[in-house]
Amino acid sequence: MANRTPLTKEEVQEALKGLNGWVHDGDQLVKEFTFGSFREAISFIVRMSFEAEQRDHHPELTNVYNRVSIALNTHDAEHMVTEIDIELAQAIDDFSWK
Repeated sequence: MANRTPLTKEEVQEALKGLNGWVHDGDQLVKEFTFGSFREAISFIVRMSFEAEQRDHHPELTNVYNRVSIALNTHDAEHMVTEIDIELAQAIDDFSWK
């Protein structure tokens, strides 16, 4: 399992090079996805929930019609970005049909 020790800003910036469209905003990794419909957005959320549950790591997310915004940080690491956030962001990118 990924390490839950907070990453430095430099480590986060380095990790972002391998992620598509994620940004480091405050103490979170964030990304917004836009889909063709509400149904597609919800199915993306359901698919993402399997990745999150598998890692026992649950993102903050919002959904408005066809948009899904995801924010990742690790609550038990003082709400900072850790390796598990990077791992979940990569998993989301790997299955995303965008």
